[in-house]
Amino acid sequence: MSTPTATALTPIVVAPAQVIRGNLVLCGEAIARLGRRPLVVGGETTLAALQGELPTILEQQQLSAASASYSPDCTEASLALLRSKVQEHQADVIIGVGGGKALDTAKLLAHQCQLPIATVPTSAATCAAWTALANVYSSEGAFLYDVPLDRCPDLLILDYTLIQTAPQRTLVAGIGDALAKWYEASVSSASSQATFIIAAVQQARVLRDILFQKSATALKEPGGEEWRSVVDATVMLAGVIGGLGGAQCRTVAAHAVHNGLTHIPTSHSSLHGEKVAYGILVQLRLEEMVQGNQLAGTARQQLLKFYDEIGLPQSLEDLGLGNIALSDLRRSAEIACAANSDIHRLPFKVAPDHLIAAMVSTTTSAIKN
Repeated sequence: MSTPTATALTPIVVAPAQVIRGNLVLCGEAIARLGRRPLVVGGETTLAALQGELPTILEQQQLSAASASYSPDCTEASLALLRSKVQEHQADVIIGVGGGKALDTAKLLAHQCQLPIATVPTSAATCAAWTALANVYSSEGAFLYDVPLDRCPDLLILDYTLIQTAPQRTLVAGIGDALAKWYEASVSSASSQATFIIAAVQQARVLRDILFQKSATALKEPGGEEWRSVVDATVMLAGVIGGLGGAQCRTVAAHAVHNGLTHIPTSHSSLHGEKVAYGILVQLRLEEMVQGNQLAGTARQQLLKFYDEIGLPQSLEDLGLGNIALSDLRRSAEIACAANSDIHRLPFKVAPDHLIAAMVSTTTSAIKN
């Protein structure tokens, strides 16, 4: 009897093993089920802010905890130092606390050390607390590469009370980052017949609609029902889409523009989601200019109104790059157009000159015949 030939399938990593969410839900009981000697990884500011609360919570579960700063970035050097901290403390679980870069560092550290990981986001600026992905940067803060992980976090604690202490700007940035899921996935994957990619693209559309409908009210009423819905969307639903769709529908030009901009030091004052939000406008402008897509022009005009309403950047000037040297802009565009860049998931070829033209004209009126 013949045996069917096995087909290799890409693993699907959709969600954390456990999610705890609500007000004042930061507790040690769920963490204690993962290990007894946690290493808490975060930025210096975050670790200092939680110095009184988190150690007490862990001590109540008789956990022997140590902490270590990942600062200044999720770099290979930082990860090497943190691996030595894991050995020194004999840690058996990692707790990542903070924003996207802190959580990416903690996830990648846990992956490298083969330890369980709990994530505790302190803002809703990204979906890093949810995803099986980590971005690595240079010591100068420039994006280098991303690392797919073999699983999502073992535990995600989404404490709305903690999230609400973050500056409102972080939630606005999270909205920008989450919006990109639709504009990128709909271009790269809308024609796919794969079940989970179809589901991811449709969820991206739902995510976009939630953000359009609820963001303005959420920002006016922090802590309210609409605010919690938007936080859930930016931290969790955005993460679900990346898990369902995988790399194929995760990023296209908007994130490629972000990656290129990180190589300009003066861009570092802007948050990840702010650069990505600007990158969406650049992507739509490329679709207008190179492809002659009038619907992209209409979508861009719609986004410009939405950005104006909630405070997302619409131009290089809004990112503090109004006086950027042409040489820096070209270097950024060349990096965004590198051979391995996600920008090449667009259905047309993009050269650095195309990208530069789009980057300086994001607020231009839509093309009309």
